[in-house]
Amino acid sequence: MVEAGEVNRMRWAARRGMLELDLLLEPFVDQHYANLSAEDRETFEQFMTCQDQDLYAYLMQRVQPEDPKFAALVVTIRKLTGAPQA
Repeated sequence: MVEAGEVNRMRWAARRGMLELDLLLEPFVDQHYANLSAEDRETFEQFMTCQDQDLYAYLMQRVQPEDPKFAALVVTIRKLTGAPQA
């Protein structure tokens, strides 16, 4: 069971101030974060330490993350939020 405090912390981490990121990350945290495995939640937390321009490039599929865990997470976020796939 994921603690409410963890979800709230990730909700704040997902608020980036860039509309394109907010439209993907905030709904993902609100609707899907608690259902991720512990490993995927840890990967998401690490993912949130990336710079906004890197997150944007990854999530808009302009750049493939070098880290395979991040690459898999990007696919998951885009799929679960209904983002168009390339």
